[in-house]
Amino acid sequence: MSVVYKDDQEDWLTVCLKYLLFVFNFLFWVGGAAVLGVGVWTLVEKSDYLSLLASSTFAVSAYILILAGSLVVVTGFLGCCAVVREQRSCLSTYFFCLLFIFLIELVAGVLAYVYYQKLSEELKQHLNQTMTENYAQPGKEAVTLAVDRLQQDFKCCGSNNSNDWMVSVYISSNQADSRIVPDSCCKTITPMCGLRAHPSNIYKVEGGCITKLEQFLADHLLVIGAVGIGVACLQLAGAAMTACFIYLLYKEEEDDFGTL
Repeated sequence: MSVVYKDDQEDWLTVCLKYLLFVFNFLFWVGGAAVLGVGVWTLVEKSDYLSLLASSTFAVSAYILILAGSLVVVTGFLGCCAVVREQRSCLSTYFFCLLFIFLIELVAGVLAYVYYQKLSEELKQHLNQTMTENYAQPGKEAVTLAVDRLQQDFKCCGSNNSNDWMVSVYISSNQADSRIVPDSCCKTITPMCGLRAHPSNIYKVEGGCITKLEQFLADHLLVIGAVGIGVACLQLAGAAMTACFIYLLYKEEEDDFGTL
């Protein structure tokens, strides 16, 4: 009687785990879509600012999330097929895929967190130099576009303030045509508007562009880190359920073999 009860209990656990894994796969797809979306959004929507950063860690974190999100979509289908077929080989492959993606997303989350700690110091060391030495210079078109967009999007002028432009290569050259600041500093951009540095004409923001960009990047890094680590934890739970499901299937096969 106890053997029959034990078999029924294991069958019940197997069925429960099977449905739990289906629910997990749905959450897995949703999480994968979130990871992929955050990665693509970071690169496509904010790619201009990447040329202003000395380190590529911000972009690498986003690329890792895109890779992980893409793998999630494929692995989700594998998981469904493995659960339906109840084949231990397929489930084992699914289990190791989950662990692999877990590690990828964990790396992305940790990279984002580590870079978050170093962001302020990096911007202080490199942003002003990048803006004053590379703006409007040959071969630095990406930096020029990034600076122009930065100053317009965040309504700021210069790394720390508008006076930073006075020592820039661009303002010191004939190309500036006697401008005091680039035209992108102006509240309303018109040709040669950078000739006047009056607060009524250009943006005068306390802390300059460096403060605005630091806050913007910090917010994005927190999102990347939270999504990466959050979905990684979800996958770890899925891997644990998969391992339990594989074990129960193994026990069932053992019991069936023992009754023969």
